[in-house]
Amino acid sequence: MTSSARPHLNRRLAAFGTTIFAEMSALAVATGAINLGQGFPDTDGPEEIREAAVRALRDGRGNQYPPGPGVPELRTAIAAHQRRRYGLSYDPDTEVLVTAGATEAIAASLLALVEPGDEVVALEPYYDSYAASIAMAGGTRVPVTLRPHDGSFRLDLDELRAAVTGRTRLLLVNTPHNPTGTVLTRAELAAIAELAVERDLLVVTDEVYEHLVFDGAEHLPLAAFPGMRERTVSIGSAGKTFSFTGWKVGWVTAAPALVSAVRAVKQFLTYVASGPFQYAVAEALALPDSYFEGFRRSMLARRDILAEGLTAAGFEVFRPAGTYFVTTDIRPLGEKDGFAFCRALPERAGVVAIPNAVFYDDREAGAPFVRFAFCKREEVLREAAERLRRM
Repeated sequence: MTSSARPHLNRRLAAFGTTIFAEMSALAVATGAINLGQGFPDTDGPEEIREAAVRALRDGRGNQYPPGPGVPELRTAIAAHQRRRYGLSYDPDTEVLVTAGATEAIAASLLALVEPGDEVVALEPYYDSYAASIAMAGGTRVPVTLRPHDGSFRLDLDELRAAVTGRTRLLLVNTPHNPTGTVLTRAELAAIAELAVERDLLVVTDEVYEHLVFDGAEHLPLAAFPGMRERTVSIGSAGKTFSFTGWKVGWVTAAPALVSAVRAVKQFLTYVASGPFQYAVAEALALPDSYFEGFRRSMLARRDILAEGLTAAGFEVFRPAGTYFVTTDIRPLGEKDGFAFCRALPERAGVVAIPNAVFYDDREAGAPFVRFAFCKREEVLREAAERLRRM
């Protein structure tokens, strides 16, 4: 056995450790608390889509390695979805890549496009895999913070422009935004597009909550803006839209050169994944608009149940325009440390939440904010709200 002063874990990842989601989910199990921390539904998606996966298994479709870019049926369905929803035309053979969920799409994109020394500008707070993927690529993360203003979190475009330097390689954009629920406006996206074109930047845009927008908000793909089609890698996912998060089916749409770069990395990560589920997701993407509208209405009702319950419990609530997360400020409760609050909450109230500080470089900026997921059954949300009110 050899010994060394050098740690086993790659230094680039030393700061990350076990994710907060694993920690808080374990707390939920240990205490029997209602888990509003991790973003997964507590019911499955459409029965006909589950049956489509069973049918693929029985028919022997996808039980062996599927094609590296994804099965043709799914790539065609993804291209048709982008065209039908947004008027974006992609070639299923050269401009669509199926991934093991959006998490692999993010990792493969950043590993492909970022080299050591490159700067990546990301909207803060950010999904935790962004930071890890930038670190694995050897890039430098440059956060631009969304700040609370008039009941929501907003992007300061001047701050974004100031963050771009001669070393900036890529903008990493997430809309609808996890964890804040912000949906970037047409004017904000146009300004981001103008900046990317002016400074010749690549853009990776995470759009996994594209079908969950509320209160008149509209999801607008950045790739549809002038000058962006050839420089944008757009990431989507079946998990959030069809409530089958365990299937891990995501995708990338981009110009051929960008897809080729991302595929070169992806083949050495999972190679391929989710064979039979790819056929089922192809059928899911072809569901009528009534499915997507019904799903949105269902989540809107759940958002309002939880938001109203949190308000009644004394939290300051930032009602989200998208996603299935509600961010709250705990200072009206006399609290200021989100980590301590969330670690105590399962015992105090029988509810699990996530401290937003884990999504910030500047932990102090995120310290008083706590995120709750509302992708649960309505009766579960009502019970959670009542427990919090009694706290």
